[in-house]
Amino acid sequence: MLELNINNETSRLKAVVLGSAFSSGPTPKIEEAYDPKSLEHILAGTYPVEGDMVSEISAFEEVLKKYNVTVLRPQNIDNYNQIFTRDIGFVIGDVFVKSNILPDRELELGAIQFIVDQVNPNKVVRPPEEVHIEGGDVMLWNEHIFIGTYKGSDYKEYITARTNKEGVDYIKSLFPDKIVKEFDLVKSKIEARDNALHLDCCFQPIGRDKGIIYKNGFREEADYLYLVNLFGDENLFHLTRDEMYNMNSNVFSIDSNVVVSERNFTRLNNWLRTNGFIVEEIPYAEIAKQEGLLRCSTLPLIRE
Repeated sequence: MLELNINNETSRLKAVVLGSAFSSGPTPKIEEAYDPKSLEHILAGTYPVEGDMVSEISAFEEVLKKYNVTVLRPQNIDNYNQIFTRDIGFVIGDVFVKSNILPDRELELGAIQFIVDQVNPNKVVRPPEEVHIEGGDVMLWNEHIFIGTYKGSDYKEYITARTNKEGVDYIKSLFPDKIVKEFDLVKSKIEARDNALHLDCCFQPIGRDKGIIYKNGFREEADYLYLVNLFGDENLFHLTRDEMYNMNSNVFSIDSNVVVSERNFTRLNNWLRTNGFIVEEIPYAEIAKQEGLLRCSTLPLIRE
């Protein structure tokens, strides 16, 4: 049995589900794009090819194994994108929550069922149909659970709005002892530089008291200020609009002092090293063209 344990984003990682780019299928059609950044690259003819994405994920896997992390992989589905495992499920404490994701992606959940079957069935939950929630919007910080959402009245019109009010309420009811704080995110169907697809596209904690943040990813300044007050402005790395677009907030922590980051994130990586982090730089710019990066590619199961 897998003894799940996830209480924050940065404790020493022991086991994780890493996404797969094998047999990821052809470039999607314009009408099949799930987000504005993918659409941008489909239109430009620069959408990533399978070989490059497989190579990038392999580099990620090598780093994880370097730190003795148990790396589990989804069962392969032919001609299907299985890179972003963060969307399809997440762990809070010792509970595995199956996401209610876009209907077209339901097969991805089936591909990790053999892993879920290793968890105590009493610790596996699936929200009711009206609850929309994806793992990229759910972020644990000890007694806190941060959740990205979209509160606009036009929620149903946005394919980029992935977690609704019912999703926030569901987590509150499931974990009444936690401080659940939701953040209303900026969404765009056409401009990736103005679209926080998930919370981890504009914020992520790192280390024991630091974080990466993009102010304009939040619809309400009060939400941004909540995090500034909680972490301290001096402990936050503030992203530019282009850095947010390039997914600088979507790094991944293996330990409280070890961060996996994209090798082109020069300003961020220098700041991390200045603040005492070991930075494992890898190529991931091709996968980033799908508006997801390192955190999006992982589903952590066990941390110390």
